[in-house]
Amino acid sequence: MLPDRVTAALRTAARPVCAYVYDTATLRATAAAVRAALPPSATLLYAVKANGHCAVVRTLAAATDGLEVASGGELALAVAAGARRIAFGGPAKTPAELSGAVAAGATVNVESVLELRRLVRAAAGRPVRVALRVNRAGAAPSGSHHMTGTATPFGLDEADLGAAVAVARAAAGVDLVGFHLHAVSNSLDPAGYAAFVHAAVAWSVSAAAAHGVDLREVNVGGGFGIDYVGGGSFDVAGLGALPAQPPLVFELGRYLAADAGWYAAEVLDLKRTHGRWFAVLRGGTHHFRLPAAWGYSHPFEVLPLPWAEPLPDRPSVRGVEVDAVGELCTPRDVLTRGQPVGELRVGDVLVFPRTGAYGWDISHHDFLRHPPPEVLIL
Repeated sequence: MLPDRVTAALRTAARPVCAYVYDTATLRATAAAVRAALPPSATLLYAVKANGHCAVVRTLAAATDGLEVASGGELALAVAAGARRIAFGGPAKTPAELSGAVAAGATVNVESVLELRRLVRAAAGRPVRVALRVNRAGAAPSGSHHMTGTATPFGLDEADLGAAVAVARAAAGVDLVGFHLHAVSNSLDPAGYAAFVHAAVAWSVSAAAAHGVDLREVNVGGGFGIDYVGGGSFDVAGLGALPAQPPLVFELGRYLAADAGWYAAEVLDLKRTHGRWFAVLRGGTHHFRLPAAWGYSHPFEVLPLPWAEPLPDRPSVRGVEVDAVGELCTPRDVLTRGQPVGELRVGDVLVFPRTGAYGWDISHHDFLRHPPPEVLIL
């Protein structure tokens, strides 16, 4: 069931409707629920990559302890949002980005010995907090993408940890505070995630003792997941009691933002070809790429709207399955396949919930140069 405030906003949108709705109250409520499930000593950061809209970033900068960024552009958003704390991650930081991170007072999650040397040069003696990202051995929690425990471009190999610590220790201004161990994306296994956190802390304590590091934080990254098809979510209550010391850092994106967004697109045509019904939308994967990228059908709800065109015989279907497809000139522009509808008419709007994260931000906006969606902030 669509929230009344969402349907009310969409009824004010320009026709044909093509819009994202972002609800700031949902953002704040989700952040509060996560905060309540974490140890009081933990730091909760919002990963800006999930949704970089300025209203979303400002809201979550205030509702969490700060922001995690992965580019110079995201760093600028974080600074503009007044984030109290910033962490800068990602495997390809340029010297200019590293210098900007130092100027912003960010903690830099360093990905390699070379990157650490670049950071030392960019800092030029200015103080900078550093966490060493390590691709450590061992299984990660279940999830859609694994960053560690296997060959990936993320983090230091454990064999290079000693060299990185030596560079940090020799550099003026570098404050090595701990380790960054982000391992998984979109996990739905809270018990497995909790086991990962406990193992990450044990590893960090051992590695810090072996290398003489004053361990003041263990960044376990993000990975709390959303089940887009089944409707479930990562159960934060299932984490149980997590270690309070050393302080943990969480960098959550999808979980904080997904349920605060709805993507809406008006049905421009209904057609039947080779036995399948297609709802052709003013919109598509250039606005919401995730279903095509991940190969799943994203559920939708139908918002009936009045017929706005001066044409007779409004096309409609009843009791059929429809594929929701976009306006692009490619057969891969598909958001949903085979969803049953009670009634659907040209001019109605399909509303896709849980699209507040990795929707607009990961999509190929300029393909065919269609106008972008309207953005409605609640």
